Amino acid sequence: MAQLGGDLALVGAQLRTNTTATAGDATAILIRGGRISAIGDDAAVRAEAEAAGIEVRDLAGATITPGFFDSHTHPHWAAEVTAGINLGGLETVAEIRAAIAAEHARLPEGAWVRGWNLEYEPFEETGLRGELLEDAAPGRPVALICYDLHTGLGTAPALAAAGIAGAREFDDASEIVVDADGTPTGELREPTAYQLLFDAAPSPTHDQERDGLRDMFRTLAAVGLTGGAIMDGKDRTVELLTELEARGELDHRVTMHHWHAVGDTDADVARVIAGKDRAGRLWQTGAIKLFSDGVIDTGTAWLHTVDACGDGRAPFWPSWDRYGEVVRAYHDAGMLIATHAVGDYAVSRVLDVYATLPERAGLPFHSIEHLEVLSDADVAQLRGSGVTASMQPLHMQWRAPDHSDNWTVRLGPERDATGYRVRDVLDAGVELTLGSDWPVAQYDPRLGMAWARGRHTPGDPGAHVFEPSQQLTGEEAVLAYTLWPARARGHHDRGVLTVGAVGDLTVWGADPVTATPDELPELPVRLTVVDGRVIHEG
Repeated sequence: MAQLGGDLALVGAQLRTNTTATAGDATAILIRGGRISAIGDDAAVRAEAEAAGIEVRDLAGATITPGFFDSHTHPHWAAEVTAGINLGGLETVAEIRAAIAAEHARLPEGAWVRGWNLEYEPFEETGLRGELLEDAAPGRPVALICYDLHTGLGTAPALAAAGIAGAREFDDASEIVVDADGTPTGELREPTAYQLLFDAAPSPTHDQERDGLRDMFRTLAAVGLTGGAIMDGKDRTVELLTELEARGELDHRVTMHHWHAVGDTDADVARVIAGKDRAGRLWQTGAIKLFSDGVIDTGTAWLHTVDACGDGRAPFWPSWDRYGEVVRAYHDAGMLIATHAVGDYAVSRVLDVYATLPERAGLPFHSIEHLEVLSDADVAQLRGSGVTASMQPLHMQWRAPDHSDNWTVRLGPERDATGYRVRDVLDAGVELTLGSDWPVAQYDPRLGMAWARGRHTPGDPGAHVFEPSQQLTGEEAVLAYTLWPARARGHHDRGVLTVGAVGDLTVWGADPVTATPDELPELPVRLTVVDGRVIHEG
């Protein structure tokens, strides 16, 4: 069945409109056909709704904001990855082995043990080695992925099933890690390498994959998210979005960034450009995701100076000129480009390429994703660039006040203060958007706002605060999940509460702007409304 926008009236609310055009005493919103048709006082909106036979809900003082949008997420991938064991928080190899053994005992013969959210710290002394885990699931393939989605780990049965017997050359910086004798250790760095492992594992059926994505979107709605930018899109994602919308089961507003792999050819680029206008009522393509580097934890981030292990000076692309050619092709085709750049030098080099691009009248400019570490010179280079900085302060949750975490050890404690400089970026006049990188980190925007504002473990007022000078205000954190993501994509009818805007709303039990960072994680989500339809009610 065709998916149509809904009708809904909400009264008795406090409105955070993100615009000065709406009267300050407005307390009610009317949505017709998926778009806001009236904003005013309770009596006027109620009368109009009742005359049209539209449901009226009294929110009894709850706060309405424009729908929250996650600017960097992987829900399609997450629906598959998170099907295994959640290994987050397991601090020793023994704990990981115990979790694998329990899953081994539960699974039927022939099934793989899958796990996600694996942390690097338990393997600091030994390195990531599959042999450490093999006898926890004798004879059974075990395939795990680290929390940052940049490293996989497989046991010998899993490597054998995937045909991984030694090192290989890849088009990008991916690597099958091997011992001195050429035997794979089980560590697989970056997606091109570890995808060999996961492609060998049993796949879900078509219906399972489709329904898994549908259910993932509904899970995201339960924390107030009405949409997101998918950063690992592929043709299969388009097929599933199309099918879900045709079935009336798409409950998320999506911008899909097609994932460009380093090895993609000019023909691949042309094919993606040819399909750039594919869209539905709630989803659109026309966007690209590329990588310029990896992550700090594995030494694959591209840094101005080497890390503590002597790594960090290699880009993801063997030819940086090729990166520039690809970016120019997509830019000239009118597409929106997002480039992953964790390291400070990667950010600078991406900015160099972006600076060569001609203006495109009426189209938004491109983004850089993550920007985890920035030198003062990089912040200055961002100023006036027109770039959107898509950042995730939420990822600071893995830092330790005593500098013992893997990220800081790799980067060096003298440089950890250059991490997650959201305040400096914003003060440089750069538009900022926030996101989760789910399933790398929790998808809950309340946690995302709490970390961006408090820069400490939410709910623990006595916790160490990382770089307090970089804290955002309550209003800035909300804008970075609503208005600013909309502007970054050239949308004038999103991220605001105004007549004509899309009917995407997040209704909170209290005002997220005035709630403290420590209160945010428990802030009730009363309603999540997408296209005028109530997707979640808490």
